[in-house]
Amino acid sequence: MGIAVSYHDTVTKLQGLDEPGAGPFDRLAWFALLETGDAHPLIAVAERNGEQLALPLQHQPAGLASLANWFSFTWRPLGHNADLLTALARDLRRKTHRIDMAPLPAEDGSTAALERAFREAGWWVWRAQCDENHVLPVAGRSFADYWTQRPGKMRTTLKRKAKKVDVDILDRFDETAWRDYQSVYAESWKPAEERADILEQFARAEGAAGRLRLGIARADGVPMAAQFWTVENGTAYIHKLAHIEAAKPLSAGTTLSAALFEHVIDTDRVEMVDFGTGTDAYKRDWMEANRPRYRLTCLDWRQPRAWPAAAKAWVRHLAPHNRPS
Repeated sequence: MGIAVSYHDTVTKLQGLDEPGAGPFDRLAWFALLETGDAHPLIAVAERNGEQLALPLQHQPAGLASLANWFSFTWRPLGHNADLLTALARDLRRKTHRIDMAPLPAEDGSTAALERAFREAGWWVWRAQCDENHVLPVAGRSFADYWTQRPGKMRTTLKRKAKKVDVDILDRFDETAWRDYQSVYAESWKPAEERADILEQFARAEGAAGRLRLGIARADGVPMAAQFWTVENGTAYIHKLAHIEAAKPLSAGTTLSAALFEHVIDTDRVEMVDFGTGTDAYKRDWMEANRPRYRLTCLDWRQPRAWPAAAKAWVRHLAPHNRPS
């Protein structure tokens, strides 16, 4: 039986493709949230003998791109069959002249698998690092063990300031706590949240599933710092954190971070803490490994619409290891 390829304008086609152990950004529920926003999905599916592989994509002015947004830690194919992936890559030339896929992890083979499949399917492919991902492999340590290995300045700060703030960590969605989170974020250095409604819907769903870890630090009853984490399948994900200017002398952010690290390490017994994407220097104090995140730009050289972008890509990527096959 041959490979059948189909395309769908709704994410419901991803039903049943969730894998055991998948993260928060590989689930149908996540893609459904994006669909309620501004995304216009194109779900590309290849199937043979009951086995399926899907690429959750979306329409963009320049072509097709990953169905992801600013909040996504990763994006990858849903499925692992190389033949299905190559067949899908080959057929996608009927749909567009360009596909941009990001943020792709390298550690699970996703980047290499996509690059290989699209090259074999006849696309010109450029790979570039688009971000980085700081993580902490817990390696069986207790929080106390982990904390002794942090920079001395952090340990001294916590020892001096921890008693000045009160910390609450919730594993369910709470309206009052979420308003406190929103108030801290609004008064912080962070820019206004893009599509805050999607973030809240995600937090509510994670709370209902028991995966939410929402931390609030208060001084004299006033919220000073807030953090939004989730925990599943042995990994704690740090999604959002913020503190107000008045919290700096109290080190409320450091105190809250330490409390959450202690909770996920000693209570949730996670094996990994994932600080998401971003090059923020402070992440290095808390984390111990850094993983690249990649973007693949795939251009169909047979279509004239791809030529201007291809010319620009050739100029930018003259190094031999960046040249397309």
